[in-house]
Amino acid sequence: MQSISYLQFYGFKKEPFSAAPDESFWFSSPQHTEALTKVLHAIKNYRGLILVTGDIGLGKTTLARKLLRELLMDKIFEPALIVIVHSSVGTIWFLKKIAYFLRLKEEEEDPVSIVSKISRKLLEMHKENKIPVFLIDEANMLKNKEIMEEIRGLLNIEIPGKRLINFVLFGLPEVEDNLKIDMPLYERVALKIKIKPLDLESSKSYIKHRLKIAGGNDNVFSEETYPLIFKHSRGKPRLINTICDNALLEGFLKKKKIIDAGIIRKVVEELSL
Repeated sequence: MQSISYLQFYGFKKEPFSAAPDESFWFSSPQHTEALTKVLHAIKNYRGLILVTGDIGLGKTTLARKLLRELLMDKIFEPALIVIVHSSVGTIWFLKKIAYFLRLKEEEEDPVSIVSKISRKLLEMHKENKIPVFLIDEANMLKNKEIMEEIRGLLNIEIPGKRLINFVLFGLPEVEDNLKIDMPLYERVALKIKIKPLDLESSKSYIKHRLKIAGGNDNVFSEETYPLIFKHSRGKPRLINTICDNALLEGFLKKKKIIDAGIIRKVVEELSL
C-alpha cells in the first residue's frame, strides 16, 4: 500500500525506479546508444559472435530487451532471448532451446541429430533472407565446455562471407574468461562491448528521464541530491534505482514533495551504502 500511496503522493502513473527490468524506461546514454548501434551493425553484417559485458547493475539486461525490441521491428530478423538461470544447464537443454526458437519440433536427445536439423533450418532461413539472432542474458552462467563447443559448431554453419546464426552474449566480465575454455570459440568474438557506470551528468539525466516516463514531476529531487546519489551508487543504474525508490518512500512518509539531501543521507545509511 505504501508504494501505491507514494505514487499518488508524487503523481506517478507507475513506479519510476522499479527493480524489475522495463524496456519502456530505456535511457539513451551515450554509451548505451553506441553499444546498441554497434551490435545492430554487427548483426546485420553476419558477424556471428558478439560479447557485451559489465559489472552487476549496469543495465545489460535492459539493453538486451531493448535490442530484442529493435530486432522484432525489422522483419528480416528472427530474434530470441534466452536467459541462463543456472550454471548447470547442459548441452541438450541449450540445443533444444535453439531448436524451439527456430520452430523445430525436437524430441531427440542426440546432439548430432539436433544440430543437423538446426543446420538445415538455418540454410532455409537464409534462402528466405531471414537472420536468426539469439540474445543470451546471464551468459556468464555458461561454464560448460561442451556448450561452448556447440556454439562454435553452430557458428561454423556458414556460406562464403556470412555466418548463418548470430549470438549476442550479455554477462558479467567473467563471461570472457569462460569463453576462453574454448579458445577457437573465443577467437571468433567479432565485437566486444564493455558497459561502464554512468558519470554524474548521465546519472542526473537518467533519474530525470525515469521520473518523466513514470508520468511525474522530474524536479522532485533537489539539485543537491544528485552528487550524493552519484557518489553512493557509483553510477550504477541499479543502485541509483534502489536509492531513489527508497528516497521517494521516505519522502512520502515525511510528506515532503521535494527530496532533499537529508533524505538521501538517511536512505544510504539505512542501505549500508
